[in-house]
Amino acid sequence: MTGKRKSGFFGGIHPTDGSDKALTDRKPIRILEPDTVTIYLNQSLTGGCKPLVKEGEQVVKGQLIARSEGFARDHLHASVTGRVEKITEIGEKGSSRTAFVIARLGEETEEPAGTYQKEFSDLSGYSREEILERMMEGGLVGMGGAGFPTYKKYDGGKLDWLLINGAECEPFLTCDHRLMLEEGYRVLNGVRLLLKASGAKKAYICMEENKQDAAGHLQDLMSGALQGAAKMTEPVEIRLLPVRYPQGGERQLIQTVLGVEVPQGGLPASVGAVVSNVGTAAACADAVLGGKPLTHRIVTVTGLVKDPGNYRVPIGTPIRQLLDACGGVTAEKNRVIIGGPMTGNCVATDWKGEELPFVTKTTSGVVVLPEFASQEQPCIRCGGCERVCPAGLIPYQIDSAYRQEDFDLCEKLYASECIACGCCSYTCPARRELTWTVRAARDTVKQRMRERKAGN
Repeated sequence: MTGKRKSGFFGGIHPTDGSDKALTDRKPIRILEPDTVTIYLNQSLTGGCKPLVKEGEQVVKGQLIARSEGFARDHLHASVTGRVEKITEIGEKGSSRTAFVIARLGEETEEPAGTYQKEFSDLSGYSREEILERMMEGGLVGMGGAGFPTYKKYDGGKLDWLLINGAECEPFLTCDHRLMLEEGYRVLNGVRLLLKASGAKKAYICMEENKQDAAGHLQDLMSGALQGAAKMTEPVEIRLLPVRYPQGGERQLIQTVLGVEVPQGGLPASVGAVVSNVGTAAACADAVLGGKPLTHRIVTVTGLVKDPGNYRVPIGTPIRQLLDACGGVTAEKNRVIIGGPMTGNCVATDWKGEELPFVTKTTSGVVVLPEFASQEQPCIRCGGCERVCPAGLIPYQIDSAYRQEDFDLCEKLYASECIACGCCSYTCPARRELTWTVRAARDTVKQRMRERKAGN
């Protein structure tokens, strides 16, 4: 049914026993439609957008409300039908972000499922250029967390391999798992479109082997095993991978599945590959086959909440409302993390109901964990961080060089290759903030490289 390959990347860890995912991986996706959404004007790393609507205007769901004209465009669309109450600055941890606040007008009419969500679509009428155009106009970005505009990844010419990332290796998160189980045709039609856009000779749908049910379901759809169903003819293979974090890292996935290593400073395209998340594939099907821009996404809400689950919500949904929908937080001493516990951003400690940030296109989860206070101890040179670093770095040496502001040494130690996965901090017996310092060293080294390049 599926191909399996021994994990081929260096390092990595096993951060949990799997009971974390069991909180939500068997529960169907729920729907949550808030009365008000707050949509950040900047949803990616490529810069902001220019507003196209004003305060007091009425908008309809899917309407273009901000257009990006930068190097890589990530347009914004209204995620509800309502009135733009205000365009304001939202303060967060000493900084602020411009956002649209839209109040819903009336109940949303439930849209009937498109045929592409129930069977394989005929793609013969779609050219590569049209697919790219619809991805751009639909505001598609990488929904696994990176947030880079999707069309730009496929705009560089023909590639050899397409990897669809369904590994979901972060502890606690199951939104991709439920998407593949519940909306298989939507995912597979998106994979077919991305394959056509890339010009690749083959696609691999990659997931960890703890998702056997999702792998089996997609395989049944692909083979036409359901009564009266058509068989998928494109060269797509499901690849099961060992459960090992960070299996879903872009470079680690390429190394495991294709057996090649992306060179220092290079992109996947340099080895003929492109990687997209399964959520991005599903959103591509919406944009191209359904004519619907990216306005909603699935978010895992789990941890120390009464009733964990996965929710399909509009972009701009208040995180506070998601926690309320799960019955609230169950521990006074807590830490609220947006994203996964390894790479996510802690937005509150000892949360008691105050306002939190809002769902963006890249918000995959909201995890509530026990508050854990620790104090850094001197490094004991055990080498544990070096053994688990999937980028093959020596984190404790980079940490020491950065703290001494020896940025030349940071560069010689290849700090620029850090993927900020958190493995080093997780395994450190001295509780040193290795991830923070190595990531800061990476950013410093990259900035120095850019300045040197600009000066030449």
